[in-house]
Amino acid sequence: MATLSDRLDHLLGKKTADALEEAFDISTVEDLLRHYPHRYASQGRELAEKDPPEGEHITIIARVTSAAVVKMKNRPGSMLKVVLSTDTQNVDVTFFSPQKVKHVIKPGVRAMFSGTVKYFRSKWSLTHPSYLVLPEPRAGSEDPVVNVGRIRGAGDLAGIARASQEAGAGVDMSVFDRALIPLYPATRDVESWTIMKCVRQILDQLDHVDDPLPENVRAERDLIGLDEALRSVHLPDTREDVENAHDRLRFDEATALQLVLARRRHDNAERVAPACSPVPGGIADVFESMLPFQLTDGQHSVADEISADLAQPHPMSRLLQGEVGSGKTIVALRAMLQVVDAGYQCALLAPTEVLATQHARSLRAMLGALATAGELGAHEKATRVALLTGSMGVAAKRTAMNEAITGDAGIVIGTHALIQDNVEFFNLGMVVVDEQHRFGVEQRDRLRSRAREGLSPHLLVMTATPIPRTIAMTVLGDLEVSTLRQLPKGRSPIKSSVVPASQKPQWVARAWERIREDVADGRQAYVVCSRIGDGEKGDGEDAFDEKAPETKSAVDVFEELSGDIMPDLRVGLLHGRLPADEKDAVMRDFTAGDIDVLVCTTVVEVGVDVPNATIMVIVDADRFGVSQLHQLRGRVGRGKHQGLCILVTEMNPGGPAYERLSNVASTNDGFELAQLDLATRREGDILGAAQSGTTSTLRLLSLLGHEDVIAAASEFARSVIADDPRLENHPGLSAMVTSALDADRIEYLEKT
Repeated sequence: MATLSDRLDHLLGKKTADALEEAFDISTVEDLLRHYPHRYASQGRELAEKDPPEGEHITIIARVTSAAVVKMKNRPGSMLKVVLSTDTQNVDVTFFSPQKVKHVIKPGVRAMFSGTVKYFRSKWSLTHPSYLVLPEPRAGSEDPVVNVGRIRGAGDLAGIARASQEAGAGVDMSVFDRALIPLYPATRDVESWTIMKCVRQILDQLDHVDDPLPENVRAERDLIGLDEALRSVHLPDTREDVENAHDRLRFDEATALQLVLARRRHDNAERVAPACSPVPGGIADVFESMLPFQLTDGQHSVADEISADLAQPHPMSRLLQGEVGSGKTIVALRAMLQVVDAGYQCALLAPTEVLATQHARSLRAMLGALATAGELGAHEKATRVALLTGSMGVAAKRTAMNEAITGDAGIVIGTHALIQDNVEFFNLGMVVVDEQHRFGVEQRDRLRSRAREGLSPHLLVMTATPIPRTIAMTVLGDLEVSTLRQLPKGRSPIKSSVVPASQKPQWVARAWERIREDVADGRQAYVVCSRIGDGEKGDGEDAFDEKAPETKSAVDVFEELSGDIMPDLRVGLLHGRLPADEKDAVMRDFTAGDIDVLVCTTVVEVGVDVPNATIMVIVDADRFGVSQLHQLRGRVGRGKHQGLCILVTEMNPGGPAYERLSNVASTNDGFELAQLDLATRREGDILGAAQSGTTSTLRLLSLLGHEDVIAAASEFARSVIADDPRLENHPGLSAMVTSALDADRIEYLEKT
C-alpha cells in the first residue's frame, strides 16, 4: 500500500515520475493527488438543468446526429454544421475548417467536445471545439481495453489520443462511461490522459489517509474526511461529490495559509520592542495642540489604536489603509512623535524620491519649529527630520547619515537608500512603510533589522490603495488593520468623466480649455501620461502590451501643450528619468504655484500634495489599472476647491477598457474600486509574482468568492497556534502546511 509521502518513482516507474517532476514539480503521492482536475467532462445529463454562462469552458460527451458542410453567408468559404445529441437536449457545434474534420466528425460518432460557450439569439453553441472521438467497445467483448489506434482527436484533447499511442498501450474505456471524467492541467509532454492513468493507479494502491483536521472542526463546517476528498475530487460520481471534495480541500488551503500567518503573528508577539508610552507635555502633545484644524473622528480612533500598540513591549504590526486624502500622514506623524518622546527614532520608507522629498517637506512644514532642533528659534521639544535618497550629493548624504547615527534626527525619511548597509541608526524604534505594495519583503526586513540588538522596531504600513478584506486576511494576515474612510471637513468629492478621443476630439479640446479656465482662476493642473518618451514606459507598475496602439508620451504632450495649445501658460515636465535635483526643483516650483500645468508620468501617483491643483487630465487612461487611476486622481481637489479628473482614451465606448474607465468615473469609493480591480485581475497576481516573485499556489481557494472560508480558517489557525505555536502536537497540520503550499510560498509568508 502507498502513503502520501511515498515517492512516485517507486510506484509509477522512473520515466513517468521524471516527466511529472519536470512538468509540474510533482514527486510524491501527495503532490500528484493535489494536482486537482481543473474541469470535468460531462455525459450531458446536467445540461438541461441550466444554460451554461457565456464564455464558460465546458467539456461534454455526446453523439453526432448530423454533420453537414454549408457555405458561409457573409464571407467566402464553408463550415461544418454539427448537431450533438445529449441525454436531454441538442447542442450546435460549428467547425470553420470542414475539410479537416468532416471525415472524422460524422453522424453516429460518439465523442468528447471541449470549447467555450457562445450565445446567438438566446441559444448557446460551441465554435471549433477540441474533440476526441471515442471508439465503441468491440462487439461481444466485455473487455474495456480497446484498440488505441481507433482513438482520434484534435485541439486540447488531441493529447489524450497521442498519450495513448505508446507501444503496447491500451486504453481503459470504462473511464469514458463515467458520468464525470476528470481533465487535468497538462502539458504537451504530460497529457491529461497520462495524469488520469497515474492518479487511478495510485488511488488503487493508496492506504487510508489519516485526517489532520479535528473531528469537531469537520462537523462544524460539514466537511468530509481528507481520504474521501482526495478520492472524490479525482473520480467523482456526481457533481455533489466534486463540490464536497472542493469544500474540504479549499478549507485545507485556507488553513495552511492562516497557520503560517498565525505562527508569524505569535512569533511577533514573542519579540521585544521598545515600549513607547505617551509622554504628557511631550512633542506629540505640543504638535497636536498646534494643529490649525480638528482631526476627524476616524483619525482620533485610529490614532488611539496605534498609540496603544506603541505602548506595548512587543512590536506593533499594523496596516493603516485609507481613502486618498483621508489624512493617513498626519496620523502616522502623530505616532512617530510618540516614539520620539520615548527616546527612539523613526524611519519612513517611501517608494520614490519625489514622494520621499514631498514627505520631508510636508512633515517639516507641519512641525514648524518642532523640526528644527539645534537651530535658533527651535522649540524646546524639537527634533530633526532628515532626508536620505540615492541621488543626493555626497555632502548632503553624509549630513543625513550623520544625523541618523547620532540620533539628532528623530525622523529619517528616505527611499531604498535607507536600506543600504552603510546606513545606521542611533536607536531605531519604529518603521513606517508608505505604499507597502511597492516594496519587497526583504527590503522591509532589512530596515527593521536596523534596531539595536535584541529589539524589534514597531511597524506601521500605510497604503492609499484600499485592500479587500480577503486580501488583507490572506496576504497581510499577521497585520492588524486600521481603516480611514472619512474625508477631512471641507474636502469635496472629485468629479470624473471619460472622454473618447477618437469619437469626440472636440471633448479633448474642451479639456484643454477647462485647464485654461482653472488656471485663469488662479489654480493649477496635472496632465498625466503613461510613458516618458523615446520608447520608454512610464514610472508606474504598468506592463504594456507590445501590440497595443501607440500612446502619447509625456515629452510629446509637454511639447504640444507648451508650444501650440498653451504657449502663454507655464507648463512643466516631471518624470522618473530626470536627475533628482531637477525633479525636486520642478515639484518645488509646482507646489509654490510657479508652474500652471505639470505634464508628468506616474511619479505623482502617491503622496504628492498640492492643494491648489484642481484638475487632472489622464492621457491614454486605459493604460492604467483601476487602483492606479484612483490614486492619480487623488492628487487633485485636496484644497477647498472642487477637483475634476478627465480620463482620455482612444478606446471605443462599449468595449471592456472603456467600461472599466466608466466604472472608475462613477464612484470615489476606493474600496469598491479595489474589489473591481481584484475581479478584473488574475488572483495569482496578488498572491503570486506581484507579491513574492513566485506563482500562485492556490488551487481551489478564491479570494473573491470564499471570504467565509478564509475567515473560518483564520479563527481555527489562531486557536491552534495559541496552544501549539510550533505545531509539535499537530503533525498532520504541520504536514498540511507544506503540502498545501509550496516551499517558496511558505518561506515568503514567514519572512513577510
